[in-house]
Amino acid sequence: MPYKETDIVKLFYSIGEVAEMFDVNASLIRFWEKEFDIIKPKKNKKGNRLFTPEDIDNFKVIYNLVKEQGLTLDGAKKYLKDNKKAVKHEFKTEKDQFSEIETKLRRIKSKLADLRSKL
Repeated sequence: MPYKETDIVKLFYSIGEVAEMFDVNASLIRFWEKEFDIIKPKKNKKGNRLFTPEDIDNFKVIYNLVKEQGLTLDGAKKYLKDNKKAVKHEFKTEKDQFSEIETKLRRIKSKLADLRSKL
């Protein structure tokens, strides 16, 4: 019986994992958490921050505004405040595109595995 991969969806990410995703220091993640009220990590009993996928989405928006577009922190805050609904819709659409691509790739992988087993 062939091995079947399961989709593992993480519910929470540590601050180290988030910092690694964006190739920044954990201190910058903590700083952005204080500066932007849309980032609200959960904390465990030890006080470690646990970021949700929604927090990761918000970090992507903030990272794009600050690091890629070059906005100041105040400019990014103002942009997020003025365009809250547009930013969420824009990001969800991008997320949906990735899930569609992932679905297609999994289908292709399955077909290739079937072909391989027939050889």
